[in-house]
Amino acid sequence: MTGVVLQYIGLAQTLATAGLSAGNNNYTGICTMNLDALYQELTLKTTSKLVLLVMDGVGDLATREQGYVTPLEAACTPNLDALSKDSAQGRMIPVAPGITPGSGPGHVGLFGYDPIDVQVGRGVIEALGLGLTLEAGDVAARANFCTLDAKGIVSDRRAGRIDTAVCEELCDLLSKKVKKIGDTEVIIKAGKGHRFVVLFRGSGLEGPLTDADPHREGKPIPAAAPVNPKSAKAKKAAKLVAEFYKAALPVIAQKKPANGFLLRGIAHQPEIPTFEERYCLRPACIAVYPMYKGLAQLVGMAKLEGPQTIAEQFERYLAEYDNYDFFFIHYKYTDMYGEDGNFAAKRKAIEEFDAALPILLKKRPDVLAITGDHSTPCVAKGHSWHPQPVLLHSALSGSDKLERFTETGANCGSLGVFEAKYLMRLMQANARMFDKYGA
Repeated sequence: MTGVVLQYIGLAQTLATAGLSAGNNNYTGICTMNLDALYQELTLKTTSKLVLLVMDGVGDLATREQGYVTPLEAACTPNLDALSKDSAQGRMIPVAPGITPGSGPGHVGLFGYDPIDVQVGRGVIEALGLGLTLEAGDVAARANFCTLDAKGIVSDRRAGRIDTAVCEELCDLLSKKVKKIGDTEVIIKAGKGHRFVVLFRGSGLEGPLTDADPHREGKPIPAAAPVNPKSAKAKKAAKLVAEFYKAALPVIAQKKPANGFLLRGIAHQPEIPTFEERYCLRPACIAVYPMYKGLAQLVGMAKLEGPQTIAEQFERYLAEYDNYDFFFIHYKYTDMYGEDGNFAAKRKAIEEFDAALPILLKKRPDVLAITGDHSTPCVAKGHSWHPQPVLLHSALSGSDKLERFTETGANCGSLGVFEAKYLMRLMQANARMFDKYGA
């Protein structure tokens, strides 16, 4: 008992120094350590390999229309099932309860940054993913070709999901016709499908701006406006966007179905610490779509280009295994089919992911996390606020004795429900990357 008493006396003295008593529940007087700083202080360098597999938008809802099962529950997933038996599961809140995240905040959280503190415009992410280098003062926008009716109303936000080749032709045409607006250079680069990027390079510019996108059919394209109405630089950027529309829309007016375009995520690049600085891990990204490459590049991950299928992505992981400590591997199609409301196609995409999984497991990482950046329920045909399921596998994860990786099973898992920004820290802990805290 003597040791316990001495420990309590020491605690009481510490609290007294802070102007508190041991029985006082008001701890606001204590000088709290920044949590990131504490993690940094405890971090140990190891030789562990960590892999984050993101099945974009994998989370879904069990509804009457779907027979009370989700695509993840309906899918045949023998490899995920086998992994589940030796893993922990839970659910993750992507941002905060009730908030529906875009892909940017969803991945920022997965990478362990607070998606509320670290706000990144989608245009910046897409521009980086397409290989553009952003300079100080650049403002980038993520763009979609769309279909406009005779009155300028958006009738199809994705222009029928035109082929990449058509997108490239249209972007080439716009690039030749609209090179500058005043003293500002306009850079246009095609992405995949109906997507492209517009970069405004000039002096005295900054974001963020509101979207020139109604986010639904049946409405006209709204004007972009400064999020901070007091910012003269953002006001200038908003005027540039308006002038760009005036110059560019006539160029493609007769190009059905892609006779218009929408701009969103109009912003400049923020300054944030790199992934390696934060976690002492050499990170690499294996993704197909530019946006996710851009998100990875934003935090300093190496982009491993080339693979186009999930099997090819896993093969690239095997080839690069010795060169990096952390791998972010992104799979898009679960989200794509969720947004289409196509239950059968989303289920099939999950099965294709599962079928390729044994390739990666040839070199099983020390820590493996499988999750989504958010949920994309088929019934919603878009992102939602519902917590996404997560599976965590390591020698220290233990087993939750769950036979499958599903939303229902994840509800019973030992990880519980937590904010996505803590997943990286849990992965580090499972990799034995933290020293003990305190005596």
